[in-house]
Amino acid sequence: MKVFLCLGFLLCLYLGSEARVYSRCELYNIFQETGLAGYRGYSAANWICLAYYESGYNTDAVNNNGPSRDYGIFQINSKWWCNDGETAGAEDACHISCQSLLNDDIYDDIECAKRVVRDPNGISAWVAWRNHCRGQDLSRFTAGC
Repeated sequence: MKVFLCLGFLLCLYLGSEARVYSRCELYNIFQETGLAGYRGYSAANWICLAYYESGYNTDAVNNNGPSRDYGIFQINSKWWCNDGETAGAEDACHISCQSLLNDDIYDDIECAKRVVRDPNGISAWVAWRNHCRGQDLSRFTAGC
């Protein structure tokens, strides 16, 4: 019985470690390292602002907005960018499973975000960026990093 309790506890720890809430400075460093900062002219502050308003920097965030869902730190949509196996008529332009956007490895999320901004809408594809970040002083998102 003790063995099963220990295994259950370890499984909970393992599953709990899959998702992560990053700090803005951690994201700043990762965005610099991966080339997301400055990608297509969008500063790290723009990306950090976007992630804050989309997910609160939480890699496990999922938002159900009707026929499609948004996944991960950037809230990548299953209608256009990732495959969740449920969204009818999905495009899957990033060629990625939506589930893979829900763990603490955000490198695949970043590659998909780069794909999104290559489209004509650029970073404006994200409503949260348009509503909260566009045209704002974003220096607070990188201050002290």
